Amino acid sequence: MTRLKNKAAFITGAGGGIGRAIADAMEREGAKVARVDIDGSTPYQCDVSDRSAVFRAMQRFVAEAGGLDILVNNAVYFHYAPLVEMPEDKIHRMLDVGLKGVYWATQAATPHLIARGGGSVINLSSVAVSFGITNASVYSSIKGAIDAFTRQQAVELAPHRIRVNALAPGPVSTPGANTVIDQAGWEKRRARTPLQRLATPEEIGAAAVYLASDDARSIAGVTLKIDGAITVVGP
Repeated sequence: MTRLKNKAAFITGAGGGIGRAIADAMEREGAKVARVDIDGSTPYQCDVSDRSAVFRAMQRFVAEAGGLDILVNNAVYFHYAPLVEMPEDKIHRMLDVGLKGVYWATQAATPHLIARGGGSVINLSSVAVSFGITNASVYSSIKGAIDAFTRQQAVELAPHRIRVNALAPGPVSTPGANTVIDQAGWEKRRARTPLQRLATPEEIGAAAVYLASDDARSIAGVTLKIDGAITVVGP
């Protein structure tokens, strides 16, 4: 369990759910991890929508870890509603966290990854990009932008030996998702998934470890779906 030995990973939205699972998985594989979250109980409290705060947190971690090898852009804020009913403040918050936060963290990380001679950036996308979901126009649009950003950054950063990829989980039960999906909703999703099971946060963590490791050294610009083939059959 040492695929990430001596690596340093900065993970946003790591206070719970998928972000915490990724942080746990990377630590088990030997990485030193910065758990970055707006939650004050995390070692690196930071609102990723605040560019200056992201740069400060990054600088602090790099100084403590001696460098940076991995960036995981996981932080997200979501609110489901018909577009015509979506409050302006909710749209701004979703864009600030889910899209601008990715820009800020990537800007902050890139010089340190270059100084290290390369590294891995992993963005969190979603299968919501692949088909229509009721009341999810803003969320899906943001994740679509993440897919495009991943491809563009994969090309831009490849000369620096920095690999940029994305993970697109299918339905995953997390504390955040459980605020908008009840048990009947989870069962409905499981039933229409060809594998008849939903991925766990721990499985997303394992996939992140793979993409960050040397095992994936030839993989860049890819959005890896972890969805039990739900996007093959549609919603």
